[in-house]
Amino acid sequence: MSDLGYALQLMGIGMITVFIILALVVLLGNLIIRFVNKYLPEEVSKRVEQVASQAGDFNRKKVAAIVSAVKIVTGGKGRVTKIEKM
Repeated sequence: MSDLGYALQLMGIGMITVFIILALVVLLGNLIIRFVNKYLPEEVSKRVEQVASQAGDFNRKKVAAIVSAVKIVTGGKGRVTKIEKM
C-alpha cells in the first residue's frame, strides 16, 4: 500500500502545482490586460473623427458604432473609409 500512497501523494502535489501555475497565468494575464487598457488605450476616437468629418449627416455615436462593428467583424483588418446613405 505504500506505493499506492506515494503515487496518490505525487498526483496530489502535481495537481496542486498545475492549479497554482494556471492561476498565476490567469492572474498575470488579467493584470496585463488591465494595465494595457488603462495606459495604452485604443485609438478608435481618431478614426471616428476622420470618418465623422467625411460623413457629415451622421451622428458621431452612429459612426463610432459602425467603426467598432467593422473592426470587430474583420478582426481589426478592415477600415471604414466612407459612409453613404442609400
